[in-house]
Amino acid sequence: MAVKQFKTESKRLLDIMVNSIYTHKEIFLREIISNASDAIDKRYYLVLTKEADSIDKKDLKINIEIDKENRTLIISDNGIGLDALDMEENLGIIANSGSLAFKEAMESNKAIDIIGQFGVGFYSAFMVSQKVSVLSRKYNDEQAYLWQSSGEEGYTIKKATKDTVGTTITLTLKEDTKEENYSEFLDSYRIKSLVKKYSDYVRYPINMLMEKSVKKADSEEYETKEELETLNSMVPLWKRNKKGIKAEEYNNFYQDNFYDYSEPLKTIHFSVEGNVAFDALLFIPEKAGYNFYDPSYEKGLKLYSSNVFIMEKAEDLIPECFQFIKGLVDSQDLSLNISRELLQHDRQLKVIASRIEKKVKSELENMLKNDIDNYLKFYEAFGRQLKFGLYKAYGTNKELLQDLLLFYSSTEKKLVSLKDYVERMKEGQEFIYYACGETVDKIGMLPQLERLQDEGYEILYFTEDIDEFAIRFLDSYQEKKFKSVNQGDLDIEDEKTKKKLTKLTEDNKDLLDLIKETLKDQVTDVKLSARLKKAPVCLSSEEGVSMEMEKVLSQIPNEEKIKSNKILEINSNHELFKALIKLYTKDKKMIKNYADLLYNQARLIEGFTLENPTEFSNKMVELMILVSK
Repeated sequence: MAVKQFKTESKRLLDIMVNSIYTHKEIFLREIISNASDAIDKRYYLVLTKEADSIDKKDLKINIEIDKENRTLIISDNGIGLDALDMEENLGIIANSGSLAFKEAMESNKAIDIIGQFGVGFYSAFMVSQKVSVLSRKYNDEQAYLWQSSGEEGYTIKKATKDTVGTTITLTLKEDTKEENYSEFLDSYRIKSLVKKYSDYVRYPINMLMEKSVKKADSEEYETKEELETLNSMVPLWKRNKKGIKAEEYNNFYQDNFYDYSEPLKTIHFSVEGNVAFDALLFIPEKAGYNFYDPSYEKGLKLYSSNVFIMEKAEDLIPECFQFIKGLVDSQDLSLNISRELLQHDRQLKVIASRIEKKVKSELENMLKNDIDNYLKFYEAFGRQLKFGLYKAYGTNKELLQDLLLFYSSTEKKLVSLKDYVERMKEGQEFIYYACGETVDKIGMLPQLERLQDEGYEILYFTEDIDEFAIRFLDSYQEKKFKSVNQGDLDIEDEKTKKKLTKLTEDNKDLLDLIKETLKDQVTDVKLSARLKKAPVCLSSEEGVSMEMEKVLSQIPNEEKIKSNKILEINSNHELFKALIKLYTKDKKMIKNYADLLYNQARLIEGFTLENPTEFSNKMVELMILVSK
């Protein structure tokens, strides 16, 4: 019998495909099972269209058999089968997909999903096999045929005998080498795990004899028996009607598939019809994983195509700001690449990602409005990620995230949304005021808050290092700008107060200039404060880099040390200021020591370390001795 040669281009493609296209050799089992599922689909389609004799759908199945002695793995189905011409066209010419042609021919019938599209999946078998045999008998044909090939050398087709309709593929596995272990595919539990991983939701049962340890009758001893086991679940949870799924089923699915001991905080199960149809089953975890905020964390959703597992982490399906979402997407409309391992970056993918983004936002907003306790749990775990989302995207997703943010309120004494803050703003209030610090308690003691609180303004407390950076990119909310309590003018002074400060500043210009000259390397200005009520001094900064930003940036290794332009503010109503005026007329040299002490005092209040703590301590001692005389 003459060996038929693959066409030159097919021969090259076979070599490339076996050695390059597929990342993991285990993929071969997924591809062959998918082809078997396609074949059964085709036969069932003929039944539905009355072109074939009726068959009970329960009788349609895929069988796997392991023969360790002969190093063969056998996969059989009772699908539509192949004749000699089918073998010539679909097995003799690589990338000539019969499934794709069939799919195009019955495109209007949505009841059948055909997985295979490229016609190369079958050839993945050569990654693990030294010989592949295909014995098949086509529906409505008494003659069976046997196709055999050892790879690039070519193939043979001859008449054969087969009692039933369908196809049996026999893979004679390669011998093991130091680099590769092929015998693993003769292990029943390894095959079972691969079916669960890649083909768990193929709609037809995948059966295999499994060794079981069974207790002997009337004995304490055990014996090993083989029992036929169905390896796959067949009906995926996400394809079932939501109304019939219990919360326990969702929780078990989440814990089993995403390795979390806790139940999910929220389950999002939805389907989309239209030009791009898909099913999605998403989960919001209760807690952030140990490595969630680590740069090495990989985001992404599991991807299925017509129930067949394609990819573990499809990162393009979820935006970075929502990378806490775990779950999966199943779509028959995605354009996959030739190996079915990677996605083509196309319009369908973007449409799905957009719909998922909107759905997640909607669910979070609904939780915030109607289930605040759970939203607070979510925000404790992942609120930081929302802020990172604003910062990393340079504010381009402002509309997506702004209504999901929460900050501690000085008046409500709890976390509040920006929407709630704006609704409570005083009449004529121009700014959303905020203050930064390590903790709520420490922020509450900042002297810069005194005037604002006395005037009844609500202040948001920023306690995370990302907060101010994120807000800078947010810039405003409902046309209200954000304003730090210790940066720039607060713009709450009335005209009378402004005139009084201007007059006092003019009258004491020489004193203020002397202090400024003394602190010229530390501050850019010294002025009388409009924000202090009881405290003697504080630091503020010019617009631009704030003091809190300076602290954060200084902690980043190898970064240029960026400084804020600091201003020393003195309370003109405090006894200290009156003492400085008196001292200036008596001993201008002492003003320099006072200036240094006041500056360092303000640094400590602001949370900075002292640049020279020994010098500060010595000057304090000198002052104490001087006062005691």
